[in-house]
Formats: sequence, C-alpha cells, structure tokens
Amino acid sequence: MPSFLMQLIIVLAWLAIPVGLVCVVDDWLLKPARRVKAGGEPAAEPAVVGFCYRLLPILLVAVVLWIFATQTVNFSAVLVIITAVTGVVWLVDALLFAPRRQRAARAAGLDAAAQIEPTTVDYARSFFPVALAVLVLRAFVFEPFRIPSDSMMPTLLDGDFIVVDKFAYGLRLPVTHTKILDTGEPHRGDVMVFRYPLNPSEDYIKRVVGLPGDHVVVDEDRITVNGHPVPFKVTGTYNDGCYQNMQIAVEHLGSHVHQALVCPVPLEVTSDPLPSCPRADARGYICGGNPPPDALPLLEQKVVDMTVPPGEYMVMGDNRDNSDDSRVWGFVPEKNLVGKAEFIWFNWDIQRKGGPIWSRIGMKIQ
Repeated sequence: MPSFLMQLIIVLAWLAIPVGLVCVVDDWLLKPARRVKAGGEPAAEPAVVGFCYRLLPILLVAVVLWIFATQTVNFSAVLVIITAVTGVVWLVDALLFAPRRQRAARAAGLDAAAQIEPTTVDYARSFFPVALAVLVLRAFVFEPFRIPSDSMMPTLLDGDFIVVDKFAYGLRLPVTHTKILDTGEPHRGDVMVFRYPLNPSEDYIKRVVGLPGDHVVVDEDRITVNGHPVPFKVTGTYNDGCYQNMQIAVEHLGSHVHQALVCPVPLEVTSDPLPSCPRADARGYICGGNPPPDALPLLEQKVVDMTVPPGEYMVMGDNRDNSDDSRVWGFVPEKNLVGKAEFIWFNWDIQRKGGPIWSRIGMKIQ
C-alpha cells in the first residue's frame, strides 16, 4: 500500500474518534429531546451534526483498513474496549437515560412506549453479547492467526490463516496475559504461537524443539536433543519459483512427523524476486548453483549448543535457513505462550498471483 495512502488512512482513523463522539452524544442525548419537542416526529438536525453522520461511515472504513494494515494493533485490547463500552452504554441507558426519555415523553403528552430508542443504544445492546462471546472464545478457546512469513515453510505458507488452541497451554486473561488455570504445557514438536520475547506486542509462530532443561545442539540444520539425534531424512528437492534447489526433509520430533526445508550450503538471497516467483513482495532464495552477483548469505551455518533454562522453551522454524528463532534471540518464557496451532482454515496471500490455495483449507498442522 502506498505510504501517502496509508498516512491518509491513519489520519481518517484518528478523526473517527471526535466525529464518533459527536454522533454518539447527539444520537443518544440530543436527538431524543428534539424529537419530543417536535411532538414525536423526526426533527431537523444541526448542519454540523448532519455532516458528522454522513462522514462517520467513511471514517469507520478507514479504521478497519488501518487495523488490517498495521502489525501492532492489539486485537484483545480492541475487543475488551468494545465489550466494555457497549456494556456500559447499554447499562447506563437502562438505568438512567431511558427513564428520563420516558418521563419527558409523558410530560409532552406522548406515548412513552412508542418512542424510538436511540441507534447508539440499539447497537450497544446488539453488539455487547456478540463482542463478549467473541472475547471469551478468543481469550480462552480459539484464536485466528495469519502466517506472516516463510519461516515455517513447507508446513505453513505466508498467507495461511490458522486456528490456535488457547486452551492447550493454560487459560490466560486477555490483555494482561495472566494465567488463571493450568491446562497443559508444550510438547516437543508442537507448532506454537507465542509473544515475541524482544517485542511482546508481536506474535510469532515456531516449532518447539527444546523443553525446559533440554540440552539442544543444532549442527547443519540437524537437531540433537539430550544426546539423541532427531530422526531427519532428506527426501527430495524443493522448488516453488521463489526458493530454488532447496532440500526437503522429513523430521520426527517428539510425536510429530513433519517436513522441513534445508540448504546444505549458506542460502543466498537476491534483492528482488526471481522471475519465476509468483509473489510480488518476496525475495529470491537460491541454494547453491550460480546465484546472481547481488546475492548475499542469509543465515550462516554454525553450530548452536544451548541448554534450555527452567520455565522456558527453545523454538525453531521448519524453514531452517530462513527463520528468526531461538538460535538468534534465545528462549521463549512460559509467560509468553499463546497457544498451539491446530489447523489451516483459509489461505490467501494478496501479494501472490493466483488467489487462494484452496487445497490447504482444513489441513491439520503436524
């Protein structure tokens, strides 16, 4: 999205706050009074207020676009705010403003029961139970998550939409992430969503390779846990247009049997997509062969020897040579766990030609 368009969307999104407040105050408090004075009939609204009503839908569209475009919006906090605001509006109106509207209508000789309820209150009453249900489900049961990178290829692709089981690793309160019930813990081989330790506002997804107390050695993309090599067998060559000459392997990690991508030599990355790459925003990744002059090593092949501290986990991406994981920044504390990735419910990368990959819908994550 062009930067000037994104800046315009951000300005419009912030403008939605004062305009929305004007509309809410008028609809909830002032419009009913105007209607009573007009004998129960619709009354003319001030020009400024009318302009705000017409402008508000455009600003709300900008808010939605901004939420989808940004990577930093805390959806749990947004849901908490929506639930709290709609609940408070509904409660305050029922206890305070609705009786006042009825008294004003009766004083003007009108049928109090026939008076139209403010749209603000109607929406609040309608949205509150829905928002509360979504908040509870998202906080304690399942949460949708979009795969934002190539680090879990070939298990997960950029553009996969997955369902995360929030119940698997303990029930936690939204926003504060305080655990209130211990329901389980990660197992070796689980595909886990967690809050990035260096920036907890970001969610990451990787595979658990080391549990608390494990001694893990990674040498040329092969994993050894507590002195036992993890079964790993190269089964063929992987090419998808963006990645060339990669090796695809089958790995047995815990109870999980999954695929992994490896390159036996330092992986090279081009500054632009390869001609055969169907994605507009991807670089080219070349394993061996004759990389172009501007290619640079992406991830050095080096031995990693780590002991996982108590209460923490070691994670790695299945795309072993293109993953920012525990080999780079360390371990994932238990307090940062979000949930276990279960299955793919949709796939669509808007930067990729050809639209959704329908065959990935419903796939179980191994």
